[in-house]
Amino acid sequence: MGTHKAHKARRTCKADNRGRRAYIGSFTAAGGPGITTAAVDPASGALTPLYVTDAVPNPSYLAPSPDGRYLYAVSETPDGAAAAFALTPGGPALLAPAVPVNGADPTHLALAAGHLVTANYGSGSVSALPVRADGSLGGPARVLAHQGSGPRTDRQEGPHAHAVLPAPGGRWLLSADLGTDSVRVCVLGAAEGAEGTPAVHDEVRLRPGSGPRHLAFHPRGGHVYAIHELEPTVTVCRWDGEGGVLTPLGETRLLPDGGGGGGGRRCGGTFPSALVLSPDGGFAWAANRGHDSLSVLRLDASGDAATLVTTVPCGGRWPRDLALHPDGRHLYAANERSGDVTWFTVDPDTGVPARGGSIEVPAASCVVFV
Repeated sequence: MGTHKAHKARRTCKADNRGRRAYIGSFTAAGGPGITTAAVDPASGALTPLYVTDAVPNPSYLAPSPDGRYLYAVSETPDGAAAAFALTPGGPALLAPAVPVNGADPTHLALAAGHLVTANYGSGSVSALPVRADGSLGGPARVLAHQGSGPRTDRQEGPHAHAVLPAPGGRWLLSADLGTDSVRVCVLGAAEGAEGTPAVHDEVRLRPGSGPRHLAFHPRGGHVYAIHELEPTVTVCRWDGEGGVLTPLGETRLLPDGGGGGGGRRCGGTFPSALVLSPDGGFAWAANRGHDSLSVLRLDASGDAATLVTTVPCGGRWPRDLALHPDGRHLYAANERSGDVTWFTVDPDTGVPARGGSIEVPAASCVVFV
């Protein structure tokens, strides 16, 4: 941070308070600035950096509160923590010291049933912290430890929880585990002495060795799509919100034939990372690290099937996250290894994104909008 004090938001250019804001997480251990606040041009989708804060180390994933007043971040470190920020005109302001999640290397987080829930990759667990009325986080964390392993001994020697996603209606919480090739359907316990503790309702097995990483709901709520890190595929699942039943229907490849294989030993060196859906449920887009591309998928009217349309370059290297602006017209790739966030304008008829521009954000890891 040079001559600037740590834990203080600093201004990087003239502020522009019009329109929405983007908040960009990054790995401070790899030279990232922490959390970058940027203005979003509503017409072009262009980003203009405004402020940065390094108040917590490695804020690799972010989640805003529904009312847009607060921003929550994981601190992806071996000790594992989460932090709450108030969103002020001068950027995110830390509400209180980060709270331990009692899990290692939290990679993802979500708000559910009055709690902040984290997926802890290193310890293979899911943690829940109560959210107080002032937006700050309480403790201690309630922890659900995943169990199991997968056939890939280099990556699946044990559980590796990678994402958490609340289901529509707030009753269920889904967690994707790369190490056990499964998605767990959970509830936040309401029994005496167990309030807020995640509990497994069902565990749904996906293809062995595929490594599910992230999840996305169809806008109508009746389907879930799981993107896999160890194979360049996405699994389409039907979702029954009444009974909390997840039913896998089939897989779709994210790359054209001959376009590269799964990551690691079976190498083509492709490690898919993130998946987002259009507001009307007609398209989905996936980010592919290694292949350094974005896949365009067309979804059928029922949501039961996905078809690969094409792939386009991601605008940098190693797209760790992919985000769609709430208006559905602009797509953003956080390219970790090239240190930038690239934006695209989406063709509404074909779903194909066209590159618009980029800003420099070293070790960029995620983008969210408020």
